[in-house]
Order: sequence, then C-alpha cells, then structure tokens
Amino acid sequence: MSRILIFLLVMMAGHAAQAIETKVIVRAKAKDAKFIGSSLGGAYVIIRDKTNQRVLAEGLTAGTPGNTKTIMHTPRDRYTQLADDQTAGFEAVIDIEEPVFVRIEVIAPYNHRQSQVQAVTELWLIPGKHMLGDGIILEIPGFIVDVLSPRTHQFITLASVKDKPLKIQANIVMMCGCLINKGGTWNGDEIEVKAIVKKDGKFLKEVTMSLIDANLFEAVTAIDAKGEYQFTVYAYHEKSGNTGVGKVNFVVY
Repeated sequence: MSRILIFLLVMMAGHAAQAIETKVIVRAKAKDAKFIGSSLGGAYVIIRDKTNQRVLAEGLTAGTPGNTKTIMHTPRDRYTQLADDQTAGFEAVIDIEEPVFVRIEVIAPYNHRQSQVQAVTELWLIPGKHMLGDGIILEIPGFIVDVLSPRTHQFITLASVKDKPLKIQANIVMMCGCLINKGGTWNGDEIEVKAIVKKDGKFLKEVTMSLIDANLFEAVTAIDAKGEYQFTVYAYHEKSGNTGVGKVNFVVY
C-alpha cells in the first residue's frame, strides 16, 4: 500500500511541475500619444481565462509615458520597439500547464472615470513563451476633459453675471497626460474645443473655446436669465479622430 501511495504522490508532483511560468507585459497607449503610466494613475489591466472567466492576473500599469522622440517623431520600422525599461506597463507572471486563450481588458485612465475607455483583445498564451519588450499594446482613444469653471452645482446670482460675461474654463489633456500647448507635439490650435450651452434642458448656443495656457481652454459667454444651466465641453481633433467630453451643471438665480 505504501508503494502505491508513494507512486501516486510522485505522479501528482510530476503533474504539478508541468505548470510553466509565463510572462506577459500589457501596455495602454493613448491614441496619437504616449503610454499611460504612474503620472496619471495608470491603466487597470485584467487578464482572464476566456473559457471560465477566471482572473489570471490584474493590476495597474506603472512607469513613465515613454520617450516622446521615439514614439512621436521617429519613423518606425518593423519590429522597432517603442517602449524602454522605464515605459509604463503591467507585467503579469502566469503559471500555465497548456495553451490558454485569454481575454485582456484595459481600463484607462483608471483615475478619471468620466474619461475612461475600455479596450479589449484576445489571444493565446503558450506555456513558457513570454511576451515582453513592447508586449501587448492596447490603444486608448480620446481626451480627458475636466470643466473647471463654473463648478459643479455652483449657485450664481444673475446680478453677478448680468453685466459681465461668465467665464468657461476646461482642462484638457491627452489620455496619457501629455501636454496640449500652442505649436507643440499636441498642438492646441489644431483641436476644436466648444461649449454647448443648455438652459432648462433646451439648447441655447455654442461657444468656441481657445487655448490660453498649457492644457487650459477658456471662453466667455453672456448669461441674461435665471435657470438651470448645463455646459457640455467637447474636444475634437480631426487628424487623429480623438474626442473627449466634460459636463457641468449649475444654477443661476
């Protein structure tokens, strides 16, 4: 009996030893920009077994957005690597015994819920066949748009704005946190930014906003009646197709 038990234990140990460590790097790259990393709070990565939805690994990307010259200004040949050792990514170490078909989900930017995008891809992981270097790159389109003024649910007296225009301000950045400025790599003059004004749920007008500082867009508009207002600020870049929206509601009394 003891020999049978020893044989079974050896067989079980041999079976367990078949699991092989497999490394995968997942990166989130903003469309027409750089990688989403620590400076923006990262992108959240989930790797699941597609068969049973079991989570094999999850976590945040960490690191720098990457080298601007390499990513944005250098022509790329086949197999040329975009990322370096400091570039943001999430490295998963997964023990698998046989090929597993996985679903990789990226939610980014993780700390900006209104601007979050979920990107998904599916692929086979092969035991011991690492996916390093650039790894798996998922593209995250859009802009982060934060309306700074007026403030959410701010109460403004009509008397305070009736004889002077109300200022609209919005902070707009690439999904990697990259700066939008005048004439730069991400040129604010090429981005259409407007505020759609509604009063009591009805369209009132559209106001063009201009870049006044890095990432900061501004406009003024006349308010001449009491009511419940909504500003919907949108950003649109025709060349890349990137879009973003931020909304704020406030009351004039």
